[in-house]
Amino acid sequence: MNIAIVTDSTAYIPQEIRKELNIHMIPLTVMLDGQVYDEELDIDTSEFYERVRGDGPLPKTSQPPIGKFLEQYEALKVNNDVIISIHLSSGISGTYSGAVQAGSMLKDIDIHVFDSEISCYMQGFYVIRAAELIQTGASIDAIMNELEQMKKTMRAYFMVDDLSHLQRGGRLSVTQALIGGLLQVKPLLHFQQKVIEPFEKIRTRKKAMNRIVELLGEDAKKYPLEAAIIHANQPAEAERWLEELTSQYPNVKFTVSYFGPVIGTHLGEGSMGLGWVKRKDN
Repeated sequence: MNIAIVTDSTAYIPQEIRKELNIHMIPLTVMLDGQVYDEELDIDTSEFYERVRGDGPLPKTSQPPIGKFLEQYEALKVNNDVIISIHLSSGISGTYSGAVQAGSMLKDIDIHVFDSEISCYMQGFYVIRAAELIQTGASIDAIMNELEQMKKTMRAYFMVDDLSHLQRGGRLSVTQALIGGLLQVKPLLHFQQKVIEPFEKIRTRKKAMNRIVELLGEDAKKYPLEAAIIHANQPAEAERWLEELTSQYPNVKFTVSYFGPVIGTHLGEGSMGLGWVKRKDN
């Protein structure tokens, strides 16, 4: 049985890994200055952040049209019996719904659409795990069961540095953003019931990042983890954090990723995140 793996651009899986593991990617789009860009294909992430600085309107983001899913699934039907399609949380995007609709329109191919209930490289953890299992010859039932098991230990926390993006996106009032900025409030966010919710309000960037590390440490005591440091155009800070965390938690396998244009539109430049999941039992 041949199984293909599909995801969307918000997993932010590097191209070389997608190629190595035969992962197919469908991009979300961002509209900037009247032009539409396919994320991960048409616009560089650092260029994106440079262009959205200031007080202007936020870019518009959009899920892939159903036709994009149909086109990808039809192409994969030729050499595969099953498709696993893993997407960002259905609570923040219609991407998962679009994949389900497209899958229901096709015959002669078994399509399993999986709601990661999260996004960014934590979504990528699911995709990479599934792709690796495909390479070992695992059955579709074994793969889908593993993905469900991963949800039990998947965690992610995001520190928002610039409250203006949340305000401009309608998630904070002008007054809340102003007061938060004056008080140096750095809200910690997490995914709860498929949507992004406040976790804690913390004063200063350093304290917020230290709090995230505390949360990582609680789980690192229980079992070996794989974790992703995620940054919004802060590569040097991410590398420093990687060095510190690698020394502090030798039983955690770390990687560095980023908030691309679609997610970065809503969180803003300077945001930092850390997500983790239990490593696969050998």
